[in-house]
Amino acid sequence: MKKLLQIALLPLIFSLSSCSSDQDKTENHKVNETESVINWKGSAPDHFHIGSFKVTGELKADGDGKLKSGSFTIPISSIENYDLEDPVKKQLLDHLKSSDFFDMAVHPNAKFNLLKVTSYSGGNKEEVVNGANYTLTGDFTMIGQTHSISFPAKVSTNADGSLKVEAKFKIDRTKWGMLTDSDPAQPLYILPNVDIELELITSKAK
Repeated sequence: MKKLLQIALLPLIFSLSSCSSDQDKTENHKVNETESVINWKGSAPDHFHIGSFKVTGELKADGDGKLKSGSFTIPISSIENYDLEDPVKKQLLDHLKSSDFFDMAVHPNAKFNLLKVTSYSGGNKEEVVNGANYTLTGDFTMIGQTHSISFPAKVSTNADGSLKVEAKFKIDRTKWGMLTDSDPAQPLYILPNVDIELELITSKAK
């Protein structure tokens, strides 16, 4: 009887072993630089500007295709503006690259290091991308300072097994020491919160 029970349990044991093995595997997913984008919106009480950054990096998933970790880099030199015309557009972009804001000469990149992925359980969020299913937590480094951030995201798997990550959230620029025009009593006041819209498209590494 004992031997029969052991034989009967073998398929279950192999199944559990296979699941564990898949979860222990690591798949690398390279961020597709031509299709991925980070959109931004900076606002004052009476107007706003919108634009984008390019993004590079790599995400890691387990054998089941579930996102586990990764990092992506934002080259500050790639900043774009969509609502102004030259020469005003160039003036704005040059100012944003200067030491008043991103200080690109000293800190040419911003970076997000993804450390934790948990199921998204909903909640009172001002902006959440439709279909959000995970909360992503990690360290965001900008102008020489690193702080932890968390935001809901929609993580989906494409037909070829690659990943797509979409998210909408806000960051308080002053937390990273970006204090220019942050005094409400001054003629030009830029709100602390910057709207971020993230879209990462990956290619599964071979």
